[in-house]
Amino acid sequence: MKLVSLAVSGSILLLTFAVPSQSQTSSQQMTTQLFRDGDHAIPMQAPSQVSTAGTAPASELSPEEVGDLFMARKQYFEAAQAYKRLSDENPRNAVYLNKLGIALHQQEALSLALKYYERALKVNPKYADAQNNIGTIWYQRKRYGKAIRAYEKAIKIRDDMAVLYSNLGYAYFGDKKYEESISAFRTALAKDPQLFEHNASRSGSLLQDRSVSDRGRFYFLLAKSFAESGNIDRAVLYLRKAKDEGYASLVADLKKDKAFAAELQLPEIQDMIAPKEAVSDTQQP
Repeated sequence: MKLVSLAVSGSILLLTFAVPSQSQTSSQQMTTQLFRDGDHAIPMQAPSQVSTAGTAPASELSPEEVGDLFMARKQYFEAAQAYKRLSDENPRNAVYLNKLGIALHQQEALSLALKYYERALKVNPKYADAQNNIGTIWYQRKRYGKAIRAYEKAIKIRDDMAVLYSNLGYAYFGDKKYEESISAFRTALAKDPQLFEHNASRSGSLLQDRSVSDRGRFYFLLAKSFAESGNIDRAVLYLRKAKDEGYASLVADLKKDKAFAAELQLPEIQDMIAPKEAVSDTQQP
């Protein structure tokens, strides 16, 4: 989907394109709706052209359900409009403000999304979802220290959400604090053993982007988390992933790390750490 970037002094325009009927010409004017956020160039998605066939008529849905439907379809531009109207009408509703932030966040409008997350948190200082989403903004900006502090604040509000510990683990990993990272992942897995098997985010709280730069090391740390929690099958799976990513110190780390002491004799592990025999010319077909 094409991204459009438009900077306007003193404001940001969220473009609302009027969708023409077949009888209309392409020369018709576009409509605009203002989102004020200072002097920034923010890329915004053009509205989605997705069929609404087979869905409930809009008249049967509440305004919030309309926004939620757009979000489910990944029509983030339209969702942002729906939530913006709701938040304008209900400026003390933290849920609407947070949902508007998410719709903008999904369009990479990070500055604007952050503003609405902060507004949601100001309305409700105990809103862990908004605090978590602030952390995801800082993580995406590679401000890992700020991300860590934001996730820790969210955990103080709600220490039962596995997604918060998972996000904290990614932030520590980005900050190269690997022991803290493994500890956070271990806690996340204790709260939700299927954390990495499904989308563990909850409505209103974003699951952090799982892309990491040092993927081999990252998979090794995940394997260690699973090994320490007694999930050997998942530990072996992520060790294989680490090997496939070319993690250079895999064998040395496996042998010296006590977390894998019980697994070192497993055939699957032995196959990973056994040196490959050189094939001589006489052995080649």
